[in-house]
Amino acid sequence: MQRIYITCFVIILSWINVSAQFHTLQIPHASPSIVETQTLGITKITIEYSSPSVRGRDVWNRVVPFNGQPIAWRAGANMNTRIKFSTDVTINGESIPAGSYGLHMIPKRDDAWELLLAENDQQWGSYYLDVKNDVFKSISVEPGECQHRENLAYEFKGRTDSSLVMSLEWEKMSIPFTIEVDLNKTVIESFRSELLGINTYRWEAWNDAARWCLRRNTNLEEALSWANRSINGGYNGFSANKNLTNLTTKIQILKALGRTDEAMDTKKETAKTAITNPSEANNFGRTLILDKDYEFAKDFFIETCKKFDNPWFLKLGVAVTNYLLENTREAVSVMKEVQEIAPANFKSRLEEITKEMEAGTFEIGRVVR
Repeated sequence: MQRIYITCFVIILSWINVSAQFHTLQIPHASPSIVETQTLGITKITIEYSSPSVRGRDVWNRVVPFNGQPIAWRAGANMNTRIKFSTDVTINGESIPAGSYGLHMIPKRDDAWELLLAENDQQWGSYYLDVKNDVFKSISVEPGECQHRENLAYEFKGRTDSSLVMSLEWEKMSIPFTIEVDLNKTVIESFRSELLGINTYRWEAWNDAARWCLRRNTNLEEALSWANRSINGGYNGFSANKNLTNLTTKIQILKALGRTDEAMDTKKETAKTAITNPSEANNFGRTLILDKDYEFAKDFFIETCKKFDNPWFLKLGVAVTNYLLENTREAVSVMKEVQEIAPANFKSRLEEITKEMEAGTFEIGRVVR
């Protein structure tokens, strides 16, 4: 009898094992898994979760555990929700190092909820979460209301260049929390790393890094060194590429640092060595005008008119700088010369500019339309 029982038991186990081996079809799950990644600055934020449906249930009274009784909530279904950050961030002001975390919550009836981050990010639900020993950070979050959401979802909202709001939404409840990055710190650290790789041989990369810092008015001394590296190259001048683009970057950084004499020296160097065609001359002249270096810009336009055989748009630069220097009579006189040599499709607008100069109403932002 015992032998018959053992034999039957072995047969049953074998059937279960064989049966398990051949469940290979893709079958829809009641709570499908979702992975979403968004980039904040250069920080990648990834949320992985399974999305249960309401299905007519009273989810906030009969499905989701409250007050940690008997357990915390996995903030999703199946495996614990997982959240990953490629750089350091803050959540509601709390510092979170780069990494991957299991995300759980403790809902409360009459108080702020707790958002829990566990270093063990591979747990089945929250059943085995040891809140005292496994949780890396507990963060207070305030629940709110939303329009009905049949399927639990994490939404990304309220984006700025350095922050966004992630919100769990299900049924008519939302649980938002704010994720922020130190944009300057993370981007500059990334630049330092990337510029050690293949980008070290590309003048554009050094110039791009310098210009980003210039736009943010941050890390300007190092940005100046990056602009110089773009111009002068690396060891033994390798990959040097002095050009209008990186010299202009250097000029603007020097001005931002208050080093006006060095900025002027670089402008003179640029005017003499980096201008290779009339279009470049026009772009650089416009940069000088935007910097309000009207005297230098006027001299530059006059010299490049001679160098490139009087293109009409460089001569226009002579007229505009005269006007900006309040030499209206000279500006109008040059404008009449410009009208004679300009293409036909520009003549009507140039006539308008001449009249605006005579009336004293000309604005630099409306040169040619």
